[in-house]
Amino acid sequence: MTTVDAGRAAPPLPLTARRSLAGPVLAVLWAGAAAVVALWWADTDAVVGAAGRLTGAGRIAGLLCGYACAVLVGLMARVPLLEVRIGSDRVARWHAMAGRYTVCLLVAHIVLILAGYAQDRASLWHETVTVVLDYPEMLKATAGTVILFAVGVTSVRAARRRTSHEFWYYVHLLTYAAVFLAFGHQLALGEEFNGKPVATAFWYALYLGVAALVLWFRVLAPVRLNRRHRLRVESVHREAPGVYSVVVHGRRLDELGARPGQFFRWRFLAEGMSWTSTPYSLSAPPRPDRMRITVKALGDHSAAVALLRPGTRVWAEGPYGSLTADRATGQRSLLIAAGVGITPLRALFETLPGEVTLLYRARGAEDLALGGELEAIARRRGARVLYALNGPHGERPSITAQSLQATFPGLAGHDVYICGPHGFAQDVYGALRAAGVADRRIHHESFEL
Repeated sequence: MTTVDAGRAAPPLPLTARRSLAGPVLAVLWAGAAAVVALWWADTDAVVGAAGRLTGAGRIAGLLCGYACAVLVGLMARVPLLEVRIGSDRVARWHAMAGRYTVCLLVAHIVLILAGYAQDRASLWHETVTVVLDYPEMLKATAGTVILFAVGVTSVRAARRRTSHEFWYYVHLLTYAAVFLAFGHQLALGEEFNGKPVATAFWYALYLGVAALVLWFRVLAPVRLNRRHRLRVESVHREAPGVYSVVVHGRRLDELGARPGQFFRWRFLAEGMSWTSTPYSLSAPPRPDRMRITVKALGDHSAAVALLRPGTRVWAEGPYGSLTADRATGQRSLLIAAGVGITPLRALFETLPGEVTLLYRARGAEDLALGGELEAIARRRGARVLYALNGPHGERPSITAQSLQATFPGLAGHDVYICGPHGFAQDVYGALRAAGVADRRIHHESFEL
């Protein structure tokens, strides 16, 4: 058992719910898409014949694809305002959706443009070879296209299940190279930009603005954080079979502004781990000189956490996430965790204001990571901890709308925080909605994307 939370419990945080920025941000993104289509409209006098219709549609698809690339990279920039006020999981879903739109628009752009050119000239194959080899900036654009398709293929859920996180991560980073390679041909061949300084300046501003976000939040801000706070592993503790807590100490960690329920991306500068950055939630309220994470061995990187030695340097980025007290709308909260999903909820269990109950789903008593700490916190603050464990023959307890209503009177008036495997979270969400809990009272984050 670790000693990070030994002594007096951290005081409950004030209840200050913040309004999500999801609506305004989506409105801005769709307005940008409309502005991009307006570039084509302003530059097009008339669309004549099949070739004109095909190439016109191809130009629109190409413009929107270029815009989607900028959005795609911007959502990868880990802008704290978006990560905290919208939520990392929602931003990740937007990023995944933008990726699908980008690939679809790219395919449409290629097919429509080539089909349009081939209407009045030569065969589709001949036109394809001519465009790739003879048109300015097209060889680089072709290389960028191949990279984007590779990123898209490895991002499909079925493919991700068959590849390591590290492989997926580094292929995904190639998105930057793909966007860079394709940028030149957009200006060289885009009729909307030739001889039009205002449209060209808009396109440069869009891409340079996104590049500035990536440079600041993914490069310079992490460098500043780690130079300032000097993080190192203090100790490693076994919590349950395959589950270990890592205590990290550093300087002036209170200046990070981390809150219970949030997570960092961690890179341990140890042999075999330096090249992987993985999100792990804080499993205890952060202290001015230390933080703690709790990790379950689910892959090579997480399994190696148990072997970390005290003094190992740590590179962290964050804090990220919005699974915090800011989401609460009332004074009664129910926390529902499964497996290692207990980590952010354990920190919230100690600090959420008002009446708090925790429901912890695990296979058996031996798998209840941090169970002793949860019991101690419950005694200190007069809260309840309930367990949903498998039966003697492995039968799983059923968490349904009826069972939740029977166990938690007045459930519809609770804020409910969920953390666990994707399927578990979906099932619990459905049960809560069937039990009458409003969507705005159900708070969850996942790192599946």
